[in-house]
Amino acid sequence: MRASLTSMIVMSAAFGAGAARAEIVSAGPSGFNLRHVADAPNVAPPIIWAALADVAKWWDPEHTYSGDARNLSLEPFVRGCFCEKLGLYAGIEHGSVVYAMPAKTLRIQGSLGPLQEFGTNGVMTWQIEPAAGGSRITFTYSVGGFADRPLADWAPIVDEVLAEQLQRLARYVTVGNPDAPKTATEPPKQ
Repeated sequence: MRASLTSMIVMSAAFGAGAARAEIVSAGPSGFNLRHVADAPNVAPPIIWAALADVAKWWDPEHTYSGDARNLSLEPFVRGCFCEKLGLYAGIEHGSVVYAMPAKTLRIQGSLGPLQEFGTNGVMTWQIEPAAGGSRITFTYSVGGFADRPLADWAPIVDEVLAEQLQRLARYVTVGNPDAPKTATEPPKQ
């Protein structure tokens, strides 16, 4: 019982105590809208803003072109780049900052991942607001255009990847580690 209670407390803290909420708001042949919300108890909006800009520390390396999140950078000012270094003179611009209001809103325009090779454009917005003694992070991503199949087919794939990134950010700012806690496979010996 004690191990079970301890596991529940650790899991609660690791996920930012407030459950993350996610949804595909709408999806059709030519676009989709995603929305994710996570709470970060006891973490002020300026701390979230600083962590957001330090993307290399919380973004999942599995969802980079280089396989190494340390190659990511995010300049949180207008015309700043959400970029990734791939080597000498090689890289990728995941998006460009089009709106920045420190500790409140960061908006980035660009198609992420495989969507970049199609005729699509995406706009992601990170909204940070005080909530219940901490912060609430609302993340939206809207994509429109033309792809190799209806964009509604892409929505669940992109939704899953971006939901994970928001959860990683929330864990990073609340417990200092973006990785999900490992679950115990067998009970502790007595």
